[in-house]
Amino acid sequence: MFESYRLKKGEDIYSVAKKFETSVQTLKDLNNIYFENDVREDMELIVPVNSKDYFNYYTVEQGDSLYGIGRKYNINPELLASLNGLNMEDYIYPNEQILIPKNGYAYYITAEGDTIDEVVKTFNTNINKFLEENKTIYLMQGQLLVNKK
Repeated sequence: MFESYRLKKGEDIYSVAKKFETSVQTLKDLNNIYFENDVREDMELIVPVNSKDYFNYYTVEQGDSLYGIGRKYNINPELLASLNGLNMEDYIYPNEQILIPKNGYAYYITAEGDTIDEVVKTFNTNINKFLEENKTIYLMQGQLLVNKK
């Protein structure tokens, strides 16, 4: 679901977000970037791949919370936070875009020491189907993996 991308001359965070059909905020969150001008040529970014297949975008409104959005979409708020690179106590801002998982998929965020066999068993699937859905697997802590239900 994620891959590494090296910025080319003339690219900025806005052009990369457009290229990978994601939001600037998502790229900032994934890469711990606080200011857009911190992005420079030859920098390596983690970018989502095929996010449109697995997620919808939700624009945060005044008064929203992770708990409220989770309740509205029937999503565990802790999963919602993890998918968006947030902690449960983080404040979300109006007009910020966050990822909402689509129905029909199971999601797993890797922990230190996970193996492919363990994750495949967690999804109750076979290795071929798992690899088809997850083209790039690092098994580093915090990687998002999906499985079609």
